[in-house]
Formats: sequence, C-alpha cells, structure tokens
Amino acid sequence: MPMRRKKVLLVDDSHTVLMLHQMMMVEHGYETLIARDGLEALARAESESPDLVVLDVHMPNLDGLQTCRALRERERTRHTPIILCTTRMEASCVQAGFESGCSDFLTKPFAGAELAALLYRYLGSERGTRGEG
Repeated sequence: MPMRRKKVLLVDDSHTVLMLHQMMMVEHGYETLIARDGLEALARAESESPDLVVLDVHMPNLDGLQTCRALRERERTRHTPIILCTTRMEASCVQAGFESGCSDFLTKPFAGAELAALLYRYLGSERGTRGEG
C-alpha cells in the first residue's frame, strides 16, 4: 500500500516566494498547500491537517508570530512542526519566534539545501521510505 505524501502548508503574502517554495516542495515529493496570510493559514491547517507549516513572519492580518501561537492553541496543530521564515535573525526576533511556539527558523533568502535539511529533520524521507544506516 503506497504511503500518503506528506503535506506542507506554505504561508507567505508574496506570490513569488510561494512559487519558489512550492517548486522546492514538489521537487522533494511533498504535497503543498498555500495560504497568503495568517487567517487563511489557520483555516487551511484546520481543514487539511498539514504535516509541517512553513510560515512567514511579516504578513497582513495575522503575522507569523500570532499565527504560530494560534496554531499551537489548536488541538489539531498543537504538535505540527512550524518553521518560521524571516529576514531578521536578531536575538530578540528569534526569541519571540520560539516563544510563539515555532519549531525552527529559516532566514530569507535561504538555499534549497537548508530547507531540504529541515524537511528531512521534521518529516523524514519525503518519499515515505527511510534509508538503512
């Protein structure tokens, strides 16, 4: 029986960033879900139960920190890994991110290899099989 592909919810208000991230996800074999702001992200997470959320910090309506906190308050997404993406990596920003409940950080712009490493860390092999060793 084939394993279900892992679902990654990409949340960003930039169409270009979403397209780039989506191409990376497809390349690694993941199913992608898209949201353009925090409110849409909460609705998609509730209806789709993603295996991982990649969340931009600076967005309209609900920002990434508020969205992260809201995801952590919900039973369905309480334990879902959340990777915050930001252009700012000052200690105060990182601390605020972890206080909001994120699992990890990526600094934008990031290399595909950085994203791939985090995907593997939180989701294991994207094809549903793990290598020996």
